Amino acid sequence: MTGRMTRYFAGGNTAKGFYDLFESNIQGLEHVYLLKGGPGSGISSIIKKLAIEWNQQGYDTEWIHSHSDNEKLAGLIIPTLKFGVFDSTSPHAIEPKAPGAIEAYVNVGEAWDTLPLKDKREEIVELQDKIEGAYETAYDCFQEGLRIHDDLEEVYINEMDFVKANEVTEELISRIFVGKQSERASRETLHRFFGASTPQGVIDYIPNITEDLSKRYFIKGRAGTGKSTILKKVAAAAGDRGFGVEMYHCGFDPESIDMVVIRELGVCVFDSTDPHEYFPSRHGDEIVDVYEKAVTPGTDEKYESAIMDTTRGYKQKMKQGITYLQEAKSLYDQLEKIYIDATDFLVVDKIYEKLNKAIQELT
Repeated sequence: MTGRMTRYFAGGNTAKGFYDLFESNIQGLEHVYLLKGGPGSGISSIIKKLAIEWNQQGYDTEWIHSHSDNEKLAGLIIPTLKFGVFDSTSPHAIEPKAPGAIEAYVNVGEAWDTLPLKDKREEIVELQDKIEGAYETAYDCFQEGLRIHDDLEEVYINEMDFVKANEVTEELISRIFVGKQSERASRETLHRFFGASTPQGVIDYIPNITEDLSKRYFIKGRAGTGKSTILKKVAAAAGDRGFGVEMYHCGFDPESIDMVVIRELGVCVFDSTDPHEYFPSRHGDEIVDVYEKAVTPGTDEKYESAIMDTTRGYKQKMKQGITYLQEAKSLYDQLEKIYIDATDFLVVDKIYEKLNKAIQELT
């Protein structure tokens, strides 16, 4: 029987630059392997192979996707074994809490033949510099997009009835919890991304993350209508009642929250607007429309021209940012090929076997 597979990101390409949430997801793990290496060293392949192996053996697994290439994995967690293996190379260099006792470093770079790499030193350095420049330009585009988006938020903030918005929030919290208190000891809060801007475009895993939840609240609204505030209040209410919470940050502005999952209750509440717009599709799905309940009627029509212009400018900057992520991936692919040609994959296979054996011993 195949285990449950949960997919998410723990790092993102955002308007604040690369945003790292790996540390939050490592909490509570007792067996952590941090893989050090670089392009073409086989780190993602090792992690993905382990993920498939143990998922097929019936273990629930968490697949942490790479922000730089959605098809690659940057981490794997097997919760019941308190085991995790992570790509710990830049930009998500993970700091160990108890080296040797909990975390162990694995040097995947030992599979390289360094002589041909030294011969291509100048080409490698040039590609690294270009990749870094492409990411910086992408982040500049996203930052400018966020500034434009703030102008869009201002339109709706000025038309918001915050008393009504608070009433919507309190009613939602009351319906979710109705006097419930957690019966578990754990109150951990995990911080993640359900989606990210990647070279493949904007990707999200909302259907996967929420597929086994019985109740999904779809928060509808506009920019600046307080959706993130509602979600933060729901998370706080869950914490006050002793429930563990998964908080999914916005892949565009990571200081905002786009989804809260309370697994013990089988409930999630999420911002269901573009670029991650979904609609009810099964029993237990429900829309909470903040625009309808707390924004002055006719606001969309009143500011139609300004809203269209601002939205167009914001989306254009997002598209530009994605093109630079694509450029960075193209350059990285060239860099990766240099390293693949210098990699002894028999050594990589031995590292996989070593990690696989470590997991077997935990079972």
